[in-house]
Amino acid sequence: MSFLADTTVTAAGKGRFDTHLRPGWDIGGNANGGYMLAIVARAIALHCERPDPITITAHYLNPGKVGPAEVLCETVKSGKRFATVTAQLRAGDRPLLQVLATSGDLGQVPESPEMIDGEPPQLPEPEACRPSDSEEGIAPPFLGKVDLRLHPDDSGFRRGEPSGEACIRGWFRLQETEQVSPWAMLLGLDAFPPTIFNARLPMGWAPTVELTCHIRARPAPGWLRARFTTRFVSGGFLEEDGELWDSQGRLVAQSRQLGLVPRPA
Repeated sequence: MSFLADTTVTAAGKGRFDTHLRPGWDIGGNANGGYMLAIVARAIALHCERPDPITITAHYLNPGKVGPAEVLCETVKSGKRFATVTAQLRAGDRPLLQVLATSGDLGQVPESPEMIDGEPPQLPEPEACRPSDSEEGIAPPFLGKVDLRLHPDDSGFRRGEPSGEACIRGWFRLQETEQVSPWAMLLGLDAFPPTIFNARLPMGWAPTVELTCHIRARPAPGWLRARFTTRFVSGGFLEEDGELWDSQGRLVAQSRQLGLVPRPA
């Protein structure tokens, strides 16, 4: 099934939406955090009648497993352009995500001055980049749902040869030529391997504590360029700063994620 179908929510009462965490979107048996956040964002959009997430922050409380779930939404404020909503994704009596979001309509953004102090990451063409699922027995099921290709210089950790720089760059799109929506960019901002894999530090998955995403624009059709970097690993935590750039060279989404540093084996 498509990303759109697998993130479907259905109104089930005042502020309540039924959903289902679908198989195949997991890493190590736990649903990808961006996938779960996209489900919540779709419920929020229906609840406040604003189509697009503008900023959304999620605190991850428990792992998500395949099965039925629900999203509970409550409006904090509704104005002319934006609505702010709190939401919780639950599976039975287990809270999975606690979310605070501001939603609006990216198709009705007024003209304003721009200053872009940055540029898209320089990448070889997608065909020349290493498909993230190319090594049999390594790829989690999640990578069968997306088309994610790492810069050749950033994929050496798979061979035990990390670059030494806490950076991951690559291309992102959905499978089956499905267009990337603002909801799907929440997925893209949490789809890539942790930057710490390239840092020559104890390697392991970095569980997310909190993820904040800023959606700047609806992306043009085609591949998205992605760059994720980490500057500080301290106190048992690391941050990841993410960027997504569309096929027209526009910055369309940013993120900052706080994760736990993997414990040495």
